[in-house]
Amino acid sequence: MEKTPLIGMTDKELQDVVVRLGMPKFVGRQLAQWIYKKRAVDFEEMANISKKNKALLAEEYCVGRTAPVHASKSQDGTVKYVFAVAGGRRIESVYIPDKDRATLCVSSQAGCKMNCYFCATGKMGFKAQLTAAEIINQILSIPPAPAPGQPPMTPLTNIVFMGMGEPLDNFGAVKRVIDILTAPWGLAWSPKRITVSTVGKLPELKELLDKTQVHVAISVHTPDSRERAAMMPAQKAFPIMSVMRLLSGYDFSHQRRLSLEYIMWRGVNDDVAHANALVKLIGDIDCRVNLIRYHAIPGIDLHPCSEERMIMFRNILNQHGITATIRASRGEDIEAACGMLAK
Repeated sequence: MEKTPLIGMTDKELQDVVVRLGMPKFVGRQLAQWIYKKRAVDFEEMANISKKNKALLAEEYCVGRTAPVHASKSQDGTVKYVFAVAGGRRIESVYIPDKDRATLCVSSQAGCKMNCYFCATGKMGFKAQLTAAEIINQILSIPPAPAPGQPPMTPLTNIVFMGMGEPLDNFGAVKRVIDILTAPWGLAWSPKRITVSTVGKLPELKELLDKTQVHVAISVHTPDSRERAAMMPAQKAFPIMSVMRLLSGYDFSHQRRLSLEYIMWRGVNDDVAHANALVKLIGDIDCRVNLIRYHAIPGIDLHPCSEERMIMFRNILNQHGITATIRASRGEDIEAACGMLAK
């Protein structure tokens, strides 16, 4: 019989599991501690749970942790991990160290429904929703213990839902993982360590804004509605003007941050007119713009713009009081950079 994973469950659900099996409710709280705080991978590690209770649990359940099946390390220190998930599928996560910080780019789906023209994941098509267990396993299982003689990897400081898939198209599982990450009984992270990226899927974006305090990143890529519809089919269902109107009703001037993601293509969206149109689109909304170099994927007739154009574009935004930065490209040599995940 296939066993049910406990990772991905809330403390209330873990308590319900143990009560159903005839155990005291506090055993569920102990399970939460072992799974999320102590990172146990099996019941035998759980020293304060009796042998009888561990045996009862093991009849139907497993912790559910699975190690990556493959890892590739970039020359810049970025590591791409491949995980096996249900249905024989593979998904990818990207670990990005930066001095005393380390960010994990997490996948929320196998493939993606959004079919953005410039994205390798979108070209895969949609394969499956990831469960909360499959999402949080990426976080709990990275970074693994270092090889003998190797220095320890920097512990994770930040999570970005920017891997494979559209996070708000799997909102139930993503919201559950955010709850586990931020709950006192879970990992007890500040929501300011978590960013969710989206094309602007409504009404899930509103629910994310209302029910969490995580940072939000919107994939804009062009301020021109017709261009965006040609590049991003989601524009037809969720126009960027509607997304910006929704965002204008929230306060991003304090700790919560709004970012606009803008991949730059040579001769497409990298001129003065596009910069000025983006300024107009943003209006008074408090946000920062991340300018991203395009990473070419096979069969797509798009090309990265020059560094000079990116600097010019950034300077125009800065001159209008908009914080804009050119994001450093990481992991391109192992196909781990933005838009390249396609297992």
